[in-house]
Amino acid sequence: MSLTRRTLGWILVGTGACLLAGSSSRLFAQDQAPNRREFSITARDYRFTPDRLEVTQDDLVKLTIESADHAYSFAIDAYRLSRRIPGGGKTIVEFRADQVGTFDFYSNMTGQEKMRGQLIVRRR
Repeated sequence: MSLTRRTLGWILVGTGACLLAGSSSRLFAQDQAPNRREFSITARDYRFTPDRLEVTQDDLVKLTIESADHAYSFAIDAYRLSRRIPGGGKTIVEFRADQVGTFDFYSNMTGQEKMRGQLIVRRR
């Protein structure tokens, strides 16, 4: 079977389109790579500052939580996170924000029930 120039041209165009489609899907995957978001939170006088954090779905979140006075804890039930922050010390919490919504974070230690904040995860 012999190929004419016209047939060969269509084969090359079709192959180029496949290569282009393959490379664009790789670019799309790179565009969707998660962002890294870092926050510093201070726990002082039975308050978190800031008490509102906003991220985008699938962001990699790193929280550095520092106590300026007493021991506290930091919990987000939806993400199954619970950490203790020693008085005058700090704790690092890392997670992927894979759930969309508004989630309370709080201290689950006795006498600190009013110590709350919100994590807002927006759809990508």
